[in-house]
Amino acid sequence: MTNFHSLKAYLDNEVARIQVPAFIENDPVQFVHNYSCKQDIEIVAFIVATIAWGRRQMILRNAERMLDKLGRSPYDYVMSEGYKRLGTANVHRTFFEQDLAGMLHGFHDILTHYDSMEACLASCFEGRASEITAWDIAPMLRLSYKVDKSALKRINMALRWLVRNEGAVDLGLWTFIKPSQLYIPLDVHVANTARRLGLLRRKSNDRKAVEELTTVLRSFCPEDPVKYDFALFGVGVGEGQT
Repeated sequence: MTNFHSLKAYLDNEVARIQVPAFIENDPVQFVHNYSCKQDIEIVAFIVATIAWGRRQMILRNAERMLDKLGRSPYDYVMSEGYKRLGTANVHRTFFEQDLAGMLHGFHDILTHYDSMEACLASCFEGRASEITAWDIAPMLRLSYKVDKSALKRINMALRWLVRNEGAVDLGLWTFIKPSQLYIPLDVHVANTARRLGLLRRKSNDRKAVEELTTVLRSFCPEDPVKYDFALFGVGVGEGQT
């Protein structure tokens, strides 16, 4: 499947098939749809995306349990420093309550000085919004990821949820960053599918692979390249991994 037009048509058809309300029911994005307050949504997007790896049913179960700890308003929980009462219990795989507490403490510091996380980024990148990427956002939001060469799949996923404003799945909450600036959330399945379709040559699933694949996807749709995350996820998905 090497012809540009036929491959683009194929992927566009997959996007149309998968990017529908029913997708939400079995995807971690469902949790950000449960809130209306901007700050709640931002907090939930980043903490749920942080545990979005492994079997999907486990992710959904553990995300629900994690959010139960934060009560009706994650924002109120953060600002009242509820995270100080968290212990050392496991949240999801190698992510523990002390890791969650560290993230929420960072959010508390940011939201003490800014109305929202988006406002923080807009202030830090005033006049240079077109330059911002997940690799810039991670340290600014005090997210403890290995930033340099990592694919940052989970942050790119949270950004897709917050920034994309097309279709029924993503929220389009943030306007400071444009959909055209987003990078593909690269997991093993998406990367392998992209290689089978001839969209990705690099063998490692790292930052360079994300940049290579996103560049190709931008040739298909410059204004919204990450919509193809739906297509690459949906093609041949089997065991419910994310």
